[in-house]
Amino acid sequence: MADGLDTESTEASFAASTGAGEDLSVRLVDEFAAFGPAYIRWVKTWLQEGSVSYARMRLLSALHCTGPQIMSSLSEGLGVTPRNVTALVDALEDEGLVRRRPHPTDRRATVIELTPEGVETTDSMYDEHRAAVAKLFTDLSEDEQRELVRLLGSLREALRRKGLSC
Repeated sequence: MADGLDTESTEASFAASTGAGEDLSVRLVDEFAAFGPAYIRWVKTWLQEGSVSYARMRLLSALHCTGPQIMSSLSEGLGVTPRNVTALVDALEDEGLVRRRPHPTDRRATVIELTPEGVETTDSMYDEHRAAVAKLFTDLSEDEQRELVRLLGSLREALRRKGLSC
């Protein structure tokens, strides 16, 4: 037992819930589907204590990960309306974290990029986020943490090969 996590009962309940006819990959989908929203709620709660909203963090992270983008690409990538992206960019521009510049070949498009302060803020925000999220894993043993790192690395590599990861 590692800090309150009863591994044996967790494994037993997992074994009981995966009947002989159930596909293990479907169970993994269910676990990810349940974990994802809970994790996002936790992140949003954590961010409310800071100065950057979840939406702003996502926009800054998108620019940090993929570089300068036009507004419509940001809107599509974040799954929000162009109006929401405009409002986010306006606020981040007022704070000196992003800047607009004309697109080099399309007069109708505006490119959004991080300022040096935006890069620094995003790096700092990411470091704080990593430290806070690390607390989620204290219920796992060191061996479980290593295995999770290995497995998630494998999944991330599979996504990278499909062009779906930064």
